[in-house]
Amino acid sequence: MNKYLIICIDDEREVLDSVLHDITDLEAHFMLEAAESVAEAREVIIDAQKEGVTLALVLCDHQMPKETGIDFLIELTEKDETKNAQKILLTGQAGLPETITAINNHSIDYFIAKPWNKDELKAVVIEQLTEFVIQHDKNPMTWASTLDTGKILNAISQNRQSLSDY
Repeated sequence: MNKYLIICIDDEREVLDSVLHDITDLEAHFMLEAAESVAEAREVIIDAQKEGVTLALVLCDHQMPKETGIDFLIELTEKDETKNAQKILLTGQAGLPETITAINNHSIDYFIAKPWNKDELKAVVIEQLTEFVIQHDKNPMTWASTLDTGKILNAISQNRQSLSDY
């Protein structure tokens, strides 16, 4: 199974720890990292890329010192190495204009407001990771027991059907 990176970014350590706790089950199959700033997140992503680990999902707060989460998600979308990652904005502070900008730049795949529900957060993360592996993994079947089995099997079936149509 390929190693993919999930990175969670929030400048409040207790919020960051809570998010990590809520998705800790995924750590058996994904590299799970935390960053307390956009600058730290960049370093984590660069280090992972050096190790051949692909960024699969970003969970990011918006309001942080020096740089906003939305600006960072837009930046990731504009770079070839990170554009395919699924991006979740997890915040209680995003203003409507900033959110619209991110949506218009295709830089947010999902928005979750703080405070979040643990089960909802985990379900959204699994849904977004499932979308990522269906679109970008050469063998999404290896993820069927970890992610959304039904969606993965359906995507494989649709892919086979489209290939047989040729």
